Amino acid sequence: MTDWYVVQTLARSEDRAEINLKRQGFQSYLPKLRRERRHARRREIVASPLFPGYLFVEIDISRQPWRCINGTFGVSHLVCHGSRPSPVPLGVVESLRAREDETGFVTLEPRRFERGEALRFVSGAMRDCFGLFEGMAARERVIVLLDLLGRKVRVEAPLDAVAAAT
Repeated sequence: MTDWYVVQTLARSEDRAEINLKRQGFQSYLPKLRRERRHARRREIVASPLFPGYLFVEIDISRQPWRCINGTFGVSHLVCHGSRPSPVPLGVVESLRAREDETGFVTLEPRRFERGEALRFVSGAMRDCFGLFEGMAARERVIVLLDLLGRKVRVEAPLDAVAAAT
C-alpha cells in the first residue's frame, strides 16, 4: 500500500528534487501557489512552493527502495520518525489537490477577521502596533483602527501586514 511522505529539499531546490524523483520512478507532488513579487518598482506574479523546502512523495515502503531518495539531487532527506519515514495523515495531499484551480495552483482563502478583533502589524512602518479590525478594503487590504495620540485613526494596510493579536 502506498502512502504519502514528506521530503525536505535543499534551499530553493524543490523543482530540481521533484524532477529527479520522477526520473527515479517516484510519484511526487509539489503544491504551488501564485505570489506577488516586488522588485525595483515592478510587481510580477510568480509560482512559489506552498511549503518552501518541502514536497510530497508517494512510496510503497514494503516494495520500493525508499532510502535512495536521500541521495537524490535536490533532496536533503526524507522526513523520518526514528529510522522509518513518517507518513502524511490520510487526506492531506488529496485536500491540497482539491484546492487547485484550473491552472494547477493551490488557492487559499485569505484569513478573515471579525469586526473588532485585535490585530498586530507584523511588517511595515506600523510593525508591532496593535489595532482593531474594521473591515476589508479593495485589493486585499484591511482597514484597522489604531489608537494614536489619544484618538482613533483609520489605517489601510495590506492583508499580509497584519495578524491576529495573541
